[in-house]
Amino acid sequence: MTRSTVSGATAAPRSRRSRAPGRTAAGRSAVGRLVFLGPGLAYLIVLLLVPLALVLSYTIFRRGRFGGVVYEATGENFTRLLDPLYLDVIVGSLKLASIATVIALLVGYPTAYLIAQLPRKWKTIALVAIVLPFWTNFLVRIYAWIVLLSGPGLVNSTLGDLGLGPFEFLYNQGTIVTGLVYSYLPLMVLPLYAAIEKLDPQLREASANLGARPARTFVSVTLPLTLPGVVTGCLFVFVPSFGNFIIPELLGGGRSIMVGNLIRDQFLKARDWPFGSTLALALLAVLVVLLLLQAWSARRA
Repeated sequence: MTRSTVSGATAAPRSRRSRAPGRTAAGRSAVGRLVFLGPGLAYLIVLLLVPLALVLSYTIFRRGRFGGVVYEATGENFTRLLDPLYLDVIVGSLKLASIATVIALLVGYPTAYLIAQLPRKWKTIALVAIVLPFWTNFLVRIYAWIVLLSGPGLVNSTLGDLGLGPFEFLYNQGTIVTGLVYSYLPLMVLPLYAAIEKLDPQLREASANLGARPARTFVSVTLPLTLPGVVTGCLFVFVPSFGNFIIPELLGGGRSIMVGNLIRDQFLKARDWPFGSTLALALLAVLVVLLLLQAWSARRA
């Protein structure tokens, strides 16, 4: 037996031993990732993907005579979706959500800008004040508006003392928009503040030194550079506003329903799960389009 044969025979076990620790480390890393990601993945699969798959599958079936689902393929649910009765609800929901988003932007942008100009200590206090309503239950906040705006409420009582009231503030579309803006305004302010905070102040100073007026500086410098925050904030407000059903139910009094109320009624009152699933799919499609637009604008920025 030559020396090369002996060295080759001894090198093979040595190389296998050298690879063994690498495989062990890789296995441990995979197990570690599974331990950390497993619960979250299981949560998403069981509580998000499976219900979503069921909703999507129900869209091609029809309602039974006494409710429930009859597993016979049909396209009548999508035909009903084009009925003017339901289209009016969807368009009305888009209108109310858009109005609430625009108002939240008009209020939220100056608020975020002012917070960004504050000293660091006051910034923290202002941001805490902005998110403070989120520490209270959502229903409690909505019922507080009912107490304030009702006939014998604080607002009407004050206006009555001034000889200006009373007024009917509740149960109309204006009250719904007010509730949506109040509920989701922090979701507009926070991304706007983050975008404005990252803005280099020297850019505004350079614009002023070149003779641009404040309005020109805002349109040419500040707004374009903070546009990603604007898009994100609008998305954060529009998405929950479009699918909301609690605020139209409580502040609107059922007089103005939105698509969220319509979906709930189809599932719980009409027991028409296939058509309710079709409405939910339409709502999801609108949200997916908005997310794609947001991703596109982020890439351009």
